[in-house]
Amino acid sequence: MKKNLKGKILSITEIAKEIFEIKIESELKEISAGQFFQVLCPPKTMRRPFGAAGFENGVLKGVFKLRGDGTKYLSTLKSGDIVHFTAPLGNGFNIESKKSLLIGAGVGTAPLLYLSDVLNMQGIEKYFIAGFRSKEEEIKGADFAQYGGTILDFVEPYIQKFNPEKIYACAPDIVLKKISEIASKYEIETEVALEKTMACGIGVCKGCVIKVIKNGEIQNATICHDGPVFNASEVVWE
Repeated sequence: MKKNLKGKILSITEIAKEIFEIKIESELKEISAGQFFQVLCPPKTMRRPFGAAGFENGVLKGVFKLRGDGTKYLSTLKSGDIVHFTAPLGNGFNIESKKSLLIGAGVGTAPLLYLSDVLNMQGIEKYFIAGFRSKEEEIKGADFAQYGGTILDFVEPYIQKFNPEKIYACAPDIVLKKISEIASKYEIETEVALEKTMACGIGVCKGCVIKVIKNGEIQNATICHDGPVFNASEVVWE
């Protein structure tokens, strides 16, 4: 159940070019890999959403890229500063005991860092590949990192090499659409965490509506409330 919480900044670290890791200590009890949280960034009134990049012993980890006033504000905070945030939000990955291939691109790698840790703790075999625009923007944690070009060049080769039973991916829609097509070709179950600017975070404002297929019919769904994780085969890709 989501709660409005107050947390203390433990650290904010620039881990790559204009990409920061934030650690928040609070009374949050749980958040699943694939779920997200929203942080209040004064003087802005709408909270900024971030996928959970880790959670352990009450410490929530997130990763964000400098993009506007909200993230600029967060990057200036120091250890001991107080932030107000809402968590947990959305639906996370459905973790199964299946040989897994994780595919991330850019800051979309962040939710997969948490998922990778969970799979490791559960003893589930996995391989994690990620793509970045440059080595300077790499978020560490993947088993294989590619710079420049596109991570899509490596999806099929790693499917053939690793022979996964399930794929988890988080990346821009254009990348997820292609991953979905490749996974379908190999008949591999695939879950995708969609990225989109979110406002309310609870499905009320309808600012993050997508089309999905349910019971053979095309229906509307909101990324923030019904997702951000969806079965790739249910998404109507634009």
